[in-house]
Amino acid sequence: MRNPFKHLMHTATALSAASVFTLIIAVAYLIISRGNHAITWEFLTAESSEAGASGGIRWQILGTLILIVTSAIVAIPFATALALLHSFFLKPRSLSRRTLGFTLQLFNAVPSIIFGILGLIIFTRLLDWGKSWLAGGILLGIMIIPTIAIMLAHRIAALPRAQIESATGLGLRRGQIIRSVIMPQSVAALLSGTLLGLARAAGETAPILFVATIFSGATMPAGIKDQPVLALPYHIFVLAQDSFQDSARANLWGSALVLVAIVTLLSALAIPLRHKLHNAADHA
Repeated sequence: MRNPFKHLMHTATALSAASVFTLIIAVAYLIISRGNHAITWEFLTAESSEAGASGGIRWQILGTLILIVTSAIVAIPFATALALLHSFFLKPRSLSRRTLGFTLQLFNAVPSIIFGILGLIIFTRLLDWGKSWLAGGILLGIMIIPTIAIMLAHRIAALPRAQIESATGLGLRRGQIIRSVIMPQSVAALLSGTLLGLARAAGETAPILFVATIFSGATMPAGIKDQPVLALPYHIFVLAQDSFQDSARANLWGSALVLVAIVTLLSALAIPLRHKLHNAADHA
């Protein structure tokens, strides 16, 4: 006889998944239906004007790309080091390994506003950078390190131990094992985790609000100190609060659609990599 509690949980899970899926479809339809009329080549390549009420979002797009590329450069080396420490250097089931795994999970759940406040204290107050694209990229990079490290650590832990033991038996040092055995089989996990982390970073407003972005007047940064950028999340945030004109409302929905497209693209690129990881795990 089927367990009634298990049946109830399966039903509740299915209803929750259906509700979330329906909500995502409804939000996507709302953004697309209201934003597609604003999407033109001129809108994507022109500068904004009249406090965002008209013009385009060229610098907002470029600023967002600058921030997420910088965050990837910051995050990948540290995430790789933490993943190797967790799943290769530390002994399985050791206290230090469990502590590191718990810490990564804990930091992955820290609200982004906390990173924004810490960035304000460190970069703006202590280092006196003012608003800086580099500060924003560093903050976003720190924020996504756990996402990348956790996915990479899981992949490294799933590698057949026989391969590592064989490499050790052949006299390879740890650095050589990492380069020739571990990382070649873990690149997909690294890329997948990075893309998912960047999808999150691209849509964040709180960290960059304090340290990296302004609403108008910025172009390409020429240095580090007092070199802010424009960014789509902050642009949307301000327009949603202060726009009352029809043209500004159209720009708001158009900007939201572009941001959703960037996030969706990054997430979609991670799908085949995750599929490759599952296939590799099944054949391991």
